[in-house]
Amino acid sequence: MSVLSLTQSAVQKVQLLMEDEGDDTLCLRVFVTGGGCSGFQYGFTFDTEVAEDDAQVEQEGVKVLVDSLSYPYLDGASLDYQESLEGSRFVVTNPQASATCGCGSSFTI
Repeated sequence: MSVLSLTQSAVQKVQLLMEDEGDDTLCLRVFVTGGGCSGFQYGFTFDTEVAEDDAQVEQEGVKVLVDSLSYPYLDGASLDYQESLEGSRFVVTNPQASATCGCGSSFTI
């Protein structure tokens, strides 16, 4: 089992973003940083460089990278892309999170 699973919606959104950028070497980096209302928060960025200690998840041509410091916090999580009245965003469903904030972008373990 990989560190992070991707929903079909997340895969399609990343594919669309890669097409918009015109660069099929882009990887989506998912990471965890300190901060936010609940202690930790998720971050997302595109990256073209893969570090030696990055975990890689590949699905339908989409590559997702997780650095070694974020790995323990994201292990077993799922990445989704949701569009709603509140806007559109990537959402992490993390079974390790004991609490999340109201906006869903930060969590506690």
